[in-house]
Amino acid sequence: MSAKYHAIPPIAPSVDIYPVPITALAFDPVSDTLWSGSNTGRIVAHHSIEGVRGVAFPVGGDLAVKDIIATDSNVRAFGVSGNGIGAWTRGGVNKWYYRSNSSITAFSNNSGSLFYAATSGQELLSINAHTGDVLRSTPVTSIYNQLVDTHFGLACGSSDGYVRIHDSRRSLDVVHTIQAHLNGVQGLEAGSNFLCTIGMGTRQGRPFPDPLVKVYDIRTMRALPPVPFSNGPAFINRIPTRSSTIVVTSNEGLINVVDVTNPTDSEFHQLASASYVTTAAVSPTGSYMAFGDADGIIHLLTAAEEGSDLPLNGFDGQPVEWADPPEELPTIEWIDTTPLNAIGMPYYTTTLLSSWTPKFLSRDIFCPPPPKIPQQILTTMKINDNVAYASLPKELRGRRNVVPSEPKQRRSRFRHQLIRRGSEPETPTYEYDPEDIPRMYRKVEIEYSKFGVEDFDFGWYNHTELSGLETHILNSYTNPLLQLLHYTYPIRNLAKSHITTDCRRENCLFCELGFVVRMLEDARGTNCQSSNFCKTLGFLAQASNLIELIDYGRESADLNHAHMIQSCHRFLVDHLSLEGNAYPHNPPLLQQYGDSQQPAPSPIAQLVGITARNTVTCTSCHTTREKDQMMHVIDLVYPRKAATNNPEDGTDFPSIVRNSLLRHTSHKASCPACNRQHVSFESQRSIPNYALPPILALNASVYSEENHNFWRDARRQTFLKPTLELRGQVHGQDEASTVLYELRGFVVQVDAKHKQGPTHLVALIKVPEAEATRQGQDDSPWYIFNDFSVQNIAEDEALSFPASWKVPTVLYFERVDRRSQLDFSSLQKEIDASILSQDTNISMNRDPNFIKHECLSEDELPKPGTLIAIDAEFVLMQQEETEYRSDGTKTVIRPARLSLARVSVLRGNGPKEGLPFIDDHIHTSEMIVDYLTEFSGIQFGDLDPQTSRYTLTPLKVVYKKLRLLVDRGCIFIGHGLSKDFRIINIFVPPEQVIDTVDLYYLHNRQRRLSLRFLAWFILKENIQTDTHDSIEDALTALRLYKAHLQFESEGIFDKKLEELYKEGRQYNFKPPQMQGSPPIRPTSGPGIATFGMAQTLPYAPSPDFTAMQMYPRFFAPVPQPGPFQPTWRNR
Repeated sequence: MSAKYHAIPPIAPSVDIYPVPITALAFDPVSDTLWSGSNTGRIVAHHSIEGVRGVAFPVGGDLAVKDIIATDSNVRAFGVSGNGIGAWTRGGVNKWYYRSNSSITAFSNNSGSLFYAATSGQELLSINAHTGDVLRSTPVTSIYNQLVDTHFGLACGSSDGYVRIHDSRRSLDVVHTIQAHLNGVQGLEAGSNFLCTIGMGTRQGRPFPDPLVKVYDIRTMRALPPVPFSNGPAFINRIPTRSSTIVVTSNEGLINVVDVTNPTDSEFHQLASASYVTTAAVSPTGSYMAFGDADGIIHLLTAAEEGSDLPLNGFDGQPVEWADPPEELPTIEWIDTTPLNAIGMPYYTTTLLSSWTPKFLSRDIFCPPPPKIPQQILTTMKINDNVAYASLPKELRGRRNVVPSEPKQRRSRFRHQLIRRGSEPETPTYEYDPEDIPRMYRKVEIEYSKFGVEDFDFGWYNHTELSGLETHILNSYTNPLLQLLHYTYPIRNLAKSHITTDCRRENCLFCELGFVVRMLEDARGTNCQSSNFCKTLGFLAQASNLIELIDYGRESADLNHAHMIQSCHRFLVDHLSLEGNAYPHNPPLLQQYGDSQQPAPSPIAQLVGITARNTVTCTSCHTTREKDQMMHVIDLVYPRKAATNNPEDGTDFPSIVRNSLLRHTSHKASCPACNRQHVSFESQRSIPNYALPPILALNASVYSEENHNFWRDARRQTFLKPTLELRGQVHGQDEASTVLYELRGFVVQVDAKHKQGPTHLVALIKVPEAEATRQGQDDSPWYIFNDFSVQNIAEDEALSFPASWKVPTVLYFERVDRRSQLDFSSLQKEIDASILSQDTNISMNRDPNFIKHECLSEDELPKPGTLIAIDAEFVLMQQEETEYRSDGTKTVIRPARLSLARVSVLRGNGPKEGLPFIDDHIHTSEMIVDYLTEFSGIQFGDLDPQTSRYTLTPLKVVYKKLRLLVDRGCIFIGHGLSKDFRIINIFVPPEQVIDTVDLYYLHNRQRRLSLRFLAWFILKENIQTDTHDSIEDALTALRLYKAHLQFESEGIFDKKLEELYKEGRQYNFKPPQMQGSPPIRPTSGPGIATFGMAQTLPYAPSPDFTAMQMYPRFFAPVPQPGPFQPTWRNR
């Protein structure tokens, strides 16, 4: 090569700007400018190699900028959530913006008056580069995510791994097609006569970065020798001044500059980045290369000589355009005659009060207007002797001719207001309209008071013994799918068994699913949240880039939840099959796997897997070949004929499911047997009855109005039935017998069309527990799970699809004859208790002086009723978002998100009472916004395996320890445990919790007391003087509980409680500063202390085990005036 690249100082974000990942880069061809797009949806101009910050502007939406192309006249870009593409001047002024019904996935690099853009709706748009008008829309066969304009046509890389060349000079017809990769094209570059691609391959049936850069001769589309890149190519760029030279970059920062005609002529570089590379770009002259990373840093390589002042574009071009300064506000002389419109109006997004609507009109609720007669009655009405009559439909029985008997009062959604407000009268009012969404289906929102989310009355929405799942967390759209998996018994049993195994994955969806189903089992109507599951799902989805992350409250109004949940469903089932696979030691769940000499497949594959034999036949020479394939999720395929729900037409539900299973398709390819090109092949699956799975998982794939018409109710009949009969097929011959399936539940999208709330998902499930306790035909086992709102509904209502607002997405059927055949006896049932006796530290630099706990011995393992004291510390992962109104009131839009950082569990009785047996700091890979050191004692580096001096443990291991303590019936003692358990995301039965915040509480005072004040008043100790320590707090709660037992035995507890509140009012419930009392802090040293109260410790501590080594203040009384003076001594 003629020039070698070397690194120059990078462009780093400003110190006062929070680092944001760089997601797109582009060099300006005519000015000394580098354009960068960030993860927040903004584009910033950096001028010269010093990176002087210039103009900045948004591209639409608040998610990442996907791509930027700078031309001679403008800057084109689009974002992930913008649903469109726009062009801006170099000064940041928007020239045009085209908004698409489907999200933009890619656009081409044309510099003329015409360019091309691809959408997720599988269409290719021809757009005028000067006006943004769409000149032509061409349907395509796949979703294009790469578009490159070449002199031979438009090269398109698709998500199915194919590269298609469209004739851009005529009708955009496909002239060449090649399969470059098996699982999607991730990068595409073309130059001179070469076409280079990178993408995803397959390894052990899973997507994997293809280690080869595929090279093709674009003139004949003939494959040339590929370029190996073992680190996994993530980005590919072409050096414009070298026709056959490309730049291949990995996420780890390894760069290979290689000539595709001579791969031995290469140049390697390694970026000095502490994070991973997120984007790459090459300047028009090839003099510079830029690489953005997740820390917001832009790394630069240059081929220019050191010390030269070469512009980024390679020459002195157009002058830099700077942002215009804002105009100064005019000076207004305020007098009596100054018009108010001289002040101007602020930006607003809500309707102004001056926009009068009928909603502001007063209405007497005691005299409502007569209700309208429903249309379904009018259509069947008959008139005889001027008297109209009609039969009353079933769905309106008991709901007509009902008027309010008193003014309707809105019940408060907050617990602290329940005493001051009355209950809401049940006033049934109903007017049938198929397009009107029933209240039970509408989206529910969590309201936040000044006391936080814990004050929200979830019981207002759920009067059943079935638990709902909360929202306001990332990826909470998966709540209905989790409920569906939970109430599918075989999957629930597998998930519960998996958490008892020794799973070594730090991020395991199967483990998190098991924890969620255990929590839902134990909660019995108490609301739960799946924050750990959603966080793991987001981590794995972002790592594999297979599904999009959805942040609650920030999704776009046009987001298709149906497509998202079906993609997530396939992703989740595939991951569960992979994570639960212990081949060749998988337990056989069915006799057919136990009798076979071959090892059983993964447990999930035994439940939902369908082993099909695909037969492909050449229509020319009739040569056939067969191949077995395993499918987990079936996508429904609908016939092109009109929906009649007739089995003879193949438009009823069983026929559609059967045709989707057998899937008769045809395609064209080359036949090696008859040596003919573009021969038609016909393929069809053969699935015998025994291969039909115990659990049939379906994706409804309703993406159009025509497909939804199949599901609509017709002639008072529903398309979906509670049972399903399927008949297998072998070599084109139908089986003689049928297989009966029972509908277990399904997930639907509620499409409000922006009239009655945003689009969301709900689950309709036939609950097995309700079936077992069903007392009569009128008791319905069907329930609707609308996040944390749970209601019982009739089966007809569940199966009905009355209008377009109810869209099916995921369905689960259970095979009836396999229920009794499934054998779960070989599954592990309990967590290995030895985990409490093991050192689970992963820190590489743990200091022995900071080890404050002693693991349990085998004879100390907890039994039912064992007392333990617990406390946890947390760090802030996301700031609270609030909205301030003009009247000074504040509304919490989204609460702060905390994450477990440290948990300490102490022995509650026995000879080592008060000694911690768990004191783990929690490893987290997420970005921490605030360590909350003042309240948590956690500092920077304490949660990093490379630098932590403490016992550092993965979150899943700590959760498994706590889960084991709950399962073994331990009694948890602590202060404010409800909030701690909520953030930890674990449910502990109330009978296993002793909370000192409730022990020392008077209901008529409406005030709960802090641990610090209780310690000062009851124990005569001053704690939390500098920072919080979880061992100290847990020990204090334990001692408060023991003091409570002492007061109760003496019969003076009520008197002490009154004195406590009386003294609290005097000091405003805050302990005064104690003279001569240093803060209680654990001393460093290898000694391990015993903590406890003298009156509850009938033992003499051994010389090598003294409490005074760590917490001497707990064993010496401190003189302090007060209402009473207890004396405790260490015996």
